[in-house]
Amino acid sequence: MKRGSFKYKHKINWKQKCKLVDTIRSKDFVSYVYECEEVGERLTLKVWTDKEKTGAELSSSAGSSSKINRFWFTFGTNPDEHIYGCGENYSEFDLKGQKVRIWVAEHQNVRRISRKLIKEKIRGPRPKRKLSFSKYESYYVQPTFVSSDKYYVHVDMKAYGYFDFSKPSEITIHTQEYPRFVCEKADSFTEISGKLAKLLGHQRTLPDWIYEGGIIAMQDWVKDGDKVKEGFDGCGNIDRKLLELEKEGAKVSGVWCQDWCGCRCTGFGYQVMWNWRYDEKQYRNLPAKIREWKKKGVRFLGYINPFIALEKDIYATAKEKGYCVKNRNGEDYLVTITTFPAAMVDFTNPEAYEWYKNLIKENMIGIGMGGWMADFGEYLPEDAVLYDGDARILHNSWPSIWAKMNREAILECGVENEVFFFTRAGYTGSVGATDMMWTGDQHVDWSVDDGLPSVIPATLSLSMSGYGITHSDAGGYTTVMHMRRSKELLMRWEEMNVFSPLFRTHEGNQPGNNAQFDMDEEVLKHTAFCTRLHYELGDYIRALVKNATESGTPVIRPLFYHYDEPWAYTEMTEYLLGRDILVAPVLEAGKVKREVTLPDDTWVNLFSKKEYTGGKHTVEAPIGQPPVFVRRDSSRYEDFMGMF
Repeated sequence: MKRGSFKYKHKINWKQKCKLVDTIRSKDFVSYVYECEEVGERLTLKVWTDKEKTGAELSSSAGSSSKINRFWFTFGTNPDEHIYGCGENYSEFDLKGQKVRIWVAEHQNVRRISRKLIKEKIRGPRPKRKLSFSKYESYYVQPTFVSSDKYYVHVDMKAYGYFDFSKPSEITIHTQEYPRFVCEKADSFTEISGKLAKLLGHQRTLPDWIYEGGIIAMQDWVKDGDKVKEGFDGCGNIDRKLLELEKEGAKVSGVWCQDWCGCRCTGFGYQVMWNWRYDEKQYRNLPAKIREWKKKGVRFLGYINPFIALEKDIYATAKEKGYCVKNRNGEDYLVTITTFPAAMVDFTNPEAYEWYKNLIKENMIGIGMGGWMADFGEYLPEDAVLYDGDARILHNSWPSIWAKMNREAILECGVENEVFFFTRAGYTGSVGATDMMWTGDQHVDWSVDDGLPSVIPATLSLSMSGYGITHSDAGGYTTVMHMRRSKELLMRWEEMNVFSPLFRTHEGNQPGNNAQFDMDEEVLKHTAFCTRLHYELGDYIRALVKNATESGTPVIRPLFYHYDEPWAYTEMTEYLLGRDILVAPVLEAGKVKREVTLPDDTWVNLFSKKEYTGGKHTVEAPIGQPPVFVRRDSSRYEDFMGMF
């Protein structure tokens, strides 16, 4: 592993196609017995069916002494079907023709970013260029896929594996452990989502206050030449920026301050000091200010991750008590994230787990936070030594363990109706453990695989994996060299995020080099307008979130979810917000028009009030008026059209 990115290699000593030697039928299941002559073992695939659900489980006659540790399962499939899910995929939505790695990792691979930047320096930006699918990793993977033929397949597996959809008429699933399969069909995608929710878990209802406007990022930094440094006036900075927003009529439900616990200025940018208690120098009297802002309807949000800064006192405690993940020499395993090493807490140690959870309860919830970003989770090294368990088996599950801790902290404090958190990494188990996802560290550009456009396939992939409440950093995050955020990109991203469960901005890792919401009057007014529009949509989004938590139906949906039209099955630049709103964001720089394809229905442009029918249309889309359409037959039609 290097900075969260993994290269996987293994040597296959032998591989054999097993021979079916017997079929045993009983009332409740059918057992298919296969002979593996290489090691003299018999494998039994036990298959059971309950109405529309089919399950299968593989076992060996050798039990735990089995010498087989690699499996390939291949089955025939419809060559014309489309495949979705497997977690979060940024460059493709339809996975037919692809091979999907089942291994959580840092999506923003340092090598890939470096090559992109060098090529852009030589040739200029090529935002529509994509690499081969195998070059990408993902924060959130899940051994679950959904077919356009309205069935899903889920594999109960923990170790490394892959799903191979590259051949038109067959699918191959590779595991490194004896797996259990579940397959279920349905009559609609809504029904599929409901079945996935029963299998994978339900997300929970979010606090009502998040629908009262936008959450605006504002950290304690000031310009220092071509860089930034801490301003040592975090609370004063928040007060000044809130006043600016108030004068423009903005609806602000929260402020998000990543650096609440201090900052670390590095070559990569303005980063957080991972010592999880508020920094009294940068945020003087923060608990009292949090209470003051809350009385005004503004919550304070922070940041945490599973790492701890080596320079600070929290690490000293962890080191003394032996709470960190170890390397093979018995030393604390230090992982380099961007430019600095950090230690990782061992969540398999019950004492360490409770200690870290108490940091959240006391130092975050205890000072009145309304929420936080629970970052990372995907960095557990496969060669780490844990208190209990094998890192190669627990690696994929680490994000869900991390999410579970955050959820428990909230529940144990009895603040589930007031406090929430959002994560970027996930695996099986995350659906029922996390409150909300965000799509990770997008580039501050227009690139289809890493920038603004990549948010849509990532969100839709999660939706088809059973995860239905997600959002993105408005404006993106990753800022390197010439890759800096323009005001146009920020405003277009804000427009898109209005039509998502949560409107939240990000300053990026180099805030001084990025356009910010208060950089000039135009952007400030635009941001204020977006917060008001998101506020107006609050009741609708609240109802969608409630439905997602109860039935599993995602808030943001692909167009084919409700419209069985051939083109819709590969569409990844438009989406539905619930049943009634179609969103087609402007995804290219300098564009004030956009071609959209509308499903067979009657649609009304939210801004121009012009009516459209299904088909292709070129739509005017100046900044502040993205192509957004309301279904004419919606029961909320009059409410939508009267928002402004």
